[in-house]
Amino acid sequence: MARQKQWLPTSRAPRPAPADEVEKRAIIAACESFIRDVLKPRFLPEIRPTEWNYVVDIHGIWAAGRYRFMQRCRSGMEHNRGEEFDVPFARIDRMGNPELAELYAPKVSRWLS
Repeated sequence: MARQKQWLPTSRAPRPAPADEVEKRAIIAACESFIRDVLKPRFLPEIRPTEWNYVVDIHGIWAAGRYRFMQRCRSGMEHNRGEEFDVPFARIDRMGNPELAELYAPKVSRWLS
């Protein structure tokens, strides 16, 4: 006789305590410096319009205890030319003081730690 499948409860790892205001500002400042000094010069030295979607800016936001790196894209398609939208491409999860250990890349669906 075959065994019946059964759902088992799982436990989640506890979330670290939220960052205090000083730590949050330090993380934001470091990430904005990284965007300004590394990402923009390397990946966005100039804006090159195309007939498809193209990147016009790289920026970041703090949301839900995480810092997300975002691309600001503009549409070049005929039916919605000029419309802009944000696309997240990575995030930093605060894993506890003082570590910023996890970088998640949603396009490849994996952690880059």
